[in-house]
Amino acid sequence: MITVRDFAQKDVAPANALTNWYIEHTAVHFAYDQASDAQFEAMWRQGSATHPWLAAEIDGAFAGYAKAGVWRDRKAYERTCETGIYIQRGFEGKGVGMALYGELLPKLRAAGFHAVVGGMTMPNPASAALHERAGFRKVAHFGQVGYKLGRWHDVGFWQITFPDSEPNQLESGNDRA
Repeated sequence: MITVRDFAQKDVAPANALTNWYIEHTAVHFAYDQASDAQFEAMWRQGSATHPWLAAEIDGAFAGYAKAGVWRDRKAYERTCETGIYIQRGFEGKGVGMALYGELLPKLRAAGFHAVVGGMTMPNPASAALHERAGFRKVAHFGQVGYKLGRWHDVGFWQITFPDSEPNQLESGNDRA
């Protein structure tokens, strides 16, 4: 049975180990350098102050996590976010991704987000299928934009919008150049 809950301190080490595995062994994550648990915890605490992070367990074992974060930092984009989902090796194909999105998307909608963007290194048929099952549609494909593991990689972007969200009422204020 899959349990999805808010990300907690106990998730920092397994989530960071999972992320670091993807950094070291794949082009799924474009970072080159692994993070320490302290660095990952700082990123979680800063990010979760404004965007939800969730963890999934199967029978008490860490099965993956989902996070939302800033898509772009200009004021006009504040109601659009980007998501990332990482599934623990051995738990792929067990419904963890859909369980995470099943909790994350309603939280984002309730928090007032209008659009959600998910990006992925291509080809990635499993991630593309997950996003499409969750209601996303492919909106962009950029060729050879990330260089890792000795070659260039394409990136695709999927998006879902919540059409009944209210327009942003916070249009005044300073914008970063």
